[in-house]
Amino acid sequence: MMPQDLKQMGYVEEEFLISGAANVYDWPALGPATVRAANAPYTTRVLVRRPINRTKFSGIVAVEMLNPSNRFDLNIGWALSHREFVRHGDAWVGITAKPIAVAALKTFDPQRYGELSWANPVALEDPRNCSQIANDSERTTENGLVWDINTQTGAWLRSRDKTNPLLYGVGFNTPHPVQHLYAWGFSQIGGFLVTYANAIHPIYVRANGKPMFEAYLIGTPVLGTPINQCAGPIPPDDPRRLVHNTGVPVIRVMTSSDYLLAIAARQPDSDTDSEKFRNYEVAGAAHATPDELYYSAAPADIRKAGRQVPPMNCNEGPRSRFPSSIAFNAAWRALDDWVRKGIPAPHADPIRVENGKPVLDEFGNLQGGVRSPFVDVPTSTWFGSSTGESFCFIAGHETPIDPGRLKQVYPDHKTYEKRVMSDVDKLVKERVITPQDGEGLVAESKKASIP
Repeated sequence: MMPQDLKQMGYVEEEFLISGAANVYDWPALGPATVRAANAPYTTRVLVRRPINRTKFSGIVAVEMLNPSNRFDLNIGWALSHREFVRHGDAWVGITAKPIAVAALKTFDPQRYGELSWANPVALEDPRNCSQIANDSERTTENGLVWDINTQTGAWLRSRDKTNPLLYGVGFNTPHPVQHLYAWGFSQIGGFLVTYANAIHPIYVRANGKPMFEAYLIGTPVLGTPINQCAGPIPPDDPRRLVHNTGVPVIRVMTSSDYLLAIAARQPDSDTDSEKFRNYEVAGAAHATPDELYYSAAPADIRKAGRQVPPMNCNEGPRSRFPSSIAFNAAWRALDDWVRKGIPAPHADPIRVENGKPVLDEFGNLQGGVRSPFVDVPTSTWFGSSTGESFCFIAGHETPIDPGRLKQVYPDHKTYEKRVMSDVDKLVKERVITPQDGEGLVAESKKASIP
């Protein structure tokens, strides 16, 4: 765990408990969802990280439903891209998005979080309250409240309500500081965003004439998310696993751990008015990164919440150190340019697959996909899967290339450094690495003990 001094970064964190009434929906087929149960009261937790100085605020907000896969909140978007957010003055908002994470908060501090509630509006004796639910759910609560909670949080951030921390005290006649809301989601929440974009986004557009979220960054949506906890799994080849006709930019980012798991949901890039879409598959990157734990709750706090601390090591060694953040940072900036400047995001080839298997280069690394010096100028073979407990199957690891072979490939350090610089220059021009991240990669190459 890496404690952050937000004040030193020019940022502040504020925590809110927000309440409202949410519908539970049904969604048996592609198209807008329909109401299953209306106006269920809820209270959930929201975190806001924003520039202290309002003049530093870009007007851009990343809204992230917090990932509950470890049964407590993980702020993966912040973990991966906080440096990029801070560089540009973007705000980040995290929403506790599932009752299982609410339970962890209540265990951690019963007094502080006692008001939190995701009560199921359907009585236990009602046939709509099914007896077969996932092992991270309860019949007394309802996961399906999340969709309206997400929308209503966005509405709060756009409002002139005095409780809105992004208003910065501006007057009623002053332009609102929030210019654009972009939805950010990773892993289980990536699946949430696919469902939200298809089932809930069109309802809001139909009612208001414009979207709540003007872009979506959908990271690693391996599974299709049911609209409520009684709905069955969405099959891999179901059209609901693809993103359809949102009318706003959507970037889907897959890592080397999961592109094959969700290959049936690959979809082509599109630049029509109704469908603006890019598919990025990051060669070499692993799904479960060290960053998601480095910038998570402290281990003692995780245990206090009644949860197990996820392992940093698997049977093959530490979780992969491949910096997937560089791909997500570039995708974030491309998304913003697409919305604000009308510059479409760059295209990228998918990872090469033949007969259901990846095509590898001479070093055992993936061919195709979103590139980086880690695979273009390699010093290791990068794997997206490992063995061991918890999420090791998507944690990945690296195997360093034999020093003798490295000496053949890079006869001296200057050769290695020049090749990295050349690759970075190319990738920055292609907009798959930001200039700032490119500078960091070149600086690392200068210090590396290669060969």
